[in-house]
Amino acid sequence: MQATFQPVGVAYAAVLACLHAACFPPAEQWDEASMTSLLASPGTTALLACTQGEPAGFILLRCIADEAEVLTLCILPASRRLGLARRLVEQARQVAAQAGANTLFLEVSTQNEAASRLYEQAGFTRQGLRRHYYADGSDALVLSSPCTAA
Repeated sequence: MQATFQPVGVAYAAVLACLHAACFPPAEQWDEASMTSLLASPGTTALLACTQGEPAGFILLRCIADEAEVLTLCILPASRRLGLARRLVEQARQVAAQAGANTLFLEVSTQNEAASRLYEQAGFTRQGLRRHYYADGSDALVLSSPCTAA
């Protein structure tokens, strides 16, 4: 399936909030105000994935000094298993490298096997564990990967 990827800003906060709400349980959803605040903060970038001209998912990352962090990544259920998440992660690495980051970090729930596989296949390695990190009480794996420029 053909997909497009584009950086988006504060004007897309409502779109990103809707996508996030469709992908996460209520306790973990970020609303439009949260998205607006994040998108307005220095070093934050959102990359939107679209299929057939419609938003299908996004990745939100923040670059500070020589480090970057994936704040969230989501793909609508109907658009999963098409390689969109993998492509967003690759593009996030490039954006981070272009911003001067050497390492890209993220947290993933120990219960999210699909995401854990995605990150492992993308070359992320375990750096630590955050106990009871998520609202449901699950632990978070802290992962990292070197940033690469295109």
